[in-house]
Amino acid sequence: MRTSAIALAVAAALSGSAVAQADTTLYGSARVSVDYNDTNAPEGSGLSDPPSNWDVVNNLSRLGVQGSEDLGDGLSAIYQFEFGVDISEGGNFNSNRPKWVGLKGGFGTVSMGTQWTPYYNVTGVTDIFNSAKTFDVDAYLYPDAASREANSVYYATPDFSGFSGEAMIVMNALNTASNGIDNWNAALKYKNGPLVAGLTYAAFEGFTLDSGEVLDNTHLFGLGLGYQIGDFSLGFTYENGDASLVYGDAQNYYVSGAYTFGNNVIQAAYGYVDPKDEDSVNNYLLGFQHNFSKRTALWVEYIGRNDGANVNDTKRQVFGDQSIVSIGMRHDF
Repeated sequence: MRTSAIALAVAAALSGSAVAQADTTLYGSARVSVDYNDTNAPEGSGLSDPPSNWDVVNNLSRLGVQGSEDLGDGLSAIYQFEFGVDISEGGNFNSNRPKWVGLKGGFGTVSMGTQWTPYYNVTGVTDIFNSAKTFDVDAYLYPDAASREANSVYYATPDFSGFSGEAMIVMNALNTASNGIDNWNAALKYKNGPLVAGLTYAAFEGFTLDSGEVLDNTHLFGLGLGYQIGDFSLGFTYENGDASLVYGDAQNYYVSGAYTFGNNVIQAAYGYVDPKDEDSVNNYLLGFQHNFSKRTALWVEYIGRNDGANVNDTKRQVFGDQSIVSIGMRHDF
């Protein structure tokens, strides 16, 4: 990231001279790849396998502005406006990426807008790959794979010797069944040197999905652990609940690891989704990343999915087995 004189000038022109004193940063990340996708038809479907294909894929590229203004007496105004940028097809300034404004002081942080959830801030410890296709392997049970929520109010406590807490309420006035409260979630976290750990809980009360389906009186519990051992990093998450879009009542185990040597990183992960009274899903991921610098990298990643279900399983949608190879480049600024 770098401080941008252009961003400062634009902010001042739009909002007045007071904003010119704010610490404003223009940042972004361009992530594009060439992917090979090989999908098998579900077992017992009688369908032919879909044709394999190559595609140029945007991988959650983004452009944003963030900053703060010192208000005195230890109080600061903080903000972030981040937009998805599709550099493969030109669909720009879209997606529910973070856009919020808030206050930070000795009491902690309070903000409103579209924001990362406390749930993801715990379970995201295993999010180490570049390809957006990693979300196809059910890395999380949370209804929104990216785990960002609009119409949200967020609070984070100060740090207490490594311990901290977060809470979020998502409110939508159209949801009259729950007085406008769609869901809420909270997290307790601990960070000390190479160790990070967290517990999180999410409850959905009349939460309406984009598909029109309503999650009512559903819940998710999550655990996240991360540890750095020299050049090795390890992550583990566990989820359990009945709010999964695809599997309903299910539990999810996901473990990831990375090894750094020189300018190179080897990454690996395994996920196991265990729906209640249904067939399980195994997910396999393997990656290699070469860092030309702190901002520019090339990657090769494999994403594999093995779904044990067949078309006779009526409780959930069946995707079939899938293998993806992603060859991409990433530049952050």
